[in-house]
Amino acid sequence: MISKFSVPVSKAQPGEGPVHRSILSPSELMTQPAKGVETLYDVLQYASNSFNDRKGFGYRQLQDTIVESKQITKVVDGVEKKETKSWTFFQLSEYHHYTYAEAAEMTKYIGAGLRQLGLKKGDKLQISASTSVEWMFMAHGAFTQAITIVTAYDTLGAEGLHHAITESEASLCFVNSDQLPLLAKILKDCSSVDSIVYRGEADAEHITTLKSFEHIKNIMSYEELEKLGRENIVEVVKPKSEDLCCIMYTSGSTGNPKGVMLTHGNVVAAIAGVCRMLQHLLEPNDTMMAYLPLAHVLEFLVENLCIFLGMTLGYGSIRTLTDVSVKNCKGDLQEFGPTIMTGVPQVWETIRKTVLNKVLERGPRIEKIFMGALKMKKFLKKHKMGAGLLDKVVFKNVKQQLGGRLRYCLSGGAPVSPETQEFLTLAACPILQGYGMTESVGMCAIMAPEQWALGEVGAPVPCVEVKLVDQPEVGYLHTNSPRSQGEIWIRGGSITSGYYKQPELTKEALTEDGWLKTGDIGEWTERGTLQIIDRLKNLVKLSNGEYIALEKLESCYKSCTLVENLCIYADSLYPKPVALMVSLEPVLRKFLAENGIENDDWDALCEDKRTRKLILKVLQEQAKHSGLKGIEVITDVWICKDLWTPEMNLLTAAQKLKRKEINKAYEKELQAMISAQK
Repeated sequence: MISKFSVPVSKAQPGEGPVHRSILSPSELMTQPAKGVETLYDVLQYASNSFNDRKGFGYRQLQDTIVESKQITKVVDGVEKKETKSWTFFQLSEYHHYTYAEAAEMTKYIGAGLRQLGLKKGDKLQISASTSVEWMFMAHGAFTQAITIVTAYDTLGAEGLHHAITESEASLCFVNSDQLPLLAKILKDCSSVDSIVYRGEADAEHITTLKSFEHIKNIMSYEELEKLGRENIVEVVKPKSEDLCCIMYTSGSTGNPKGVMLTHGNVVAAIAGVCRMLQHLLEPNDTMMAYLPLAHVLEFLVENLCIFLGMTLGYGSIRTLTDVSVKNCKGDLQEFGPTIMTGVPQVWETIRKTVLNKVLERGPRIEKIFMGALKMKKFLKKHKMGAGLLDKVVFKNVKQQLGGRLRYCLSGGAPVSPETQEFLTLAACPILQGYGMTESVGMCAIMAPEQWALGEVGAPVPCVEVKLVDQPEVGYLHTNSPRSQGEIWIRGGSITSGYYKQPELTKEALTEDGWLKTGDIGEWTERGTLQIIDRLKNLVKLSNGEYIALEKLESCYKSCTLVENLCIYADSLYPKPVALMVSLEPVLRKFLAENGIENDDWDALCEDKRTRKLILKVLQEQAKHSGLKGIEVITDVWICKDLWTPEMNLLTAAQKLKRKEINKAYEKELQAMISAQK
């Protein structure tokens, strides 16, 4: 008998399927995780009262920055050139901790400091610092005075940050010290800002420059703000459930970022729903690695969920997670040893490829043993048999690289490829997919371990209800057989009321009766779980009249160990797609050398017809292995010599493709490939 994880609670209406709810909340959607917990202020107070002396927030201190230089020889246009290349390494302390009681006290000092700087209930505090214990304490300090935070990625850039500050009319900016020059570029036109707080050591020259602006009254460090509040205690001003908790500026792939309005009630409802689904998995001493941008809704939700549950958060950085960029100490994962970890597909793809490359380096015999062990473990799991011996003997090193204690990983932000999900589930621990967006406080559906399956995102979270709405133009209908399909619409306590000062955009995204139109195409499985099969914006009709889903294809091709990043391009005048591919230079060079293709000139190596022909063959084999249809197999590939970054304006701050900008940057190469199909 098949277990059902969601149930229909209404009849199908014309043009749409029935409304589904989690089996855990069929009659009433959840809005609170515990009695009296209505705001994020309540969440930390609940943790302080329930887990008083438990370690809540772990952090490391920078002890030294080590720069190593090496002279390397490069061939440019056939001429040898010597240049000096430098590598920066960090020496970090062990983890220090704040207890939950200390954290609750500290945030009240921060709130009092903000009051001394003139902020009051309803004012806006802009945060674009990187993920850290200071970020979280600054946010919760604001909540002790019912102040709204305005979040933006620390990589957003001058234009995006200027937009977020001016549109929200923020009074104070909290940034990393190395972002002070960026602020100096934009604050001349940001008259609402009168105070700046920074974390880290600041350059005196940067502070002097900012003080020259007439409207800037206060510039101080995070520590000075905390001291100011400690010496000037004020009463807490509790926020209400309906008060605006956060305006979260998403890193849009086109135009200015949009400010998603999230009330305290929205975030708390999301915490309630996710907690109801996952709480039974947790153990008293569970710990979570906190390293994703807190300006990303997934990290913001999960960290606040951990606070409610009394888990220990260990703050780290994407740069220091592993041992690669540290000296005289362990990387964050090894030092902290998390039991729970969140990540986006790019993180999981990188981990998988790193593991596979290390296995390949040890020779054919080890590769054969490792791959055989994967198949054996898959067989044992299928027949519900233990695989303890394989874990201890074969997969021990993989687990150790991730800290040695991981029990579950949660993936969100975009679909992770089934191949990567299965690989890491077997070699490390279960990778549980989630589905959501900023507008729904991160999670609309989650795959609990009992729901685990490849390619699915689980059942609706108990705080929302979901329905599929027909999209006849692309053939997705709730009446389709064997599975009902359509655009995913969501409603519930965690759904935003709209975009800040953007009524037209709000009207496009939300119906009058509160349904959020996600733009994602889903289908219900026989178990009442969701599978995301397409995205409306990224569906392209080919010349043969069939549609392909660009994101789905990219997820499959990225499973190839040679691919660091990849963008699929298709044109409605032509029958098949082509691809732009980015690879790590050492990885690609090694592979090509093994196949008799070598050239010291990296640019020439990427453009070499032999290189492109060989890589195309590898990617086409990957397509076949992933079960792609004929029209989904690329006919050509261009190897891009540079890694794509947000600074190049080719990726969003959340590492998603800026498709329009990428297509423009490589317009000549794309046209040459696509027109060759004639």
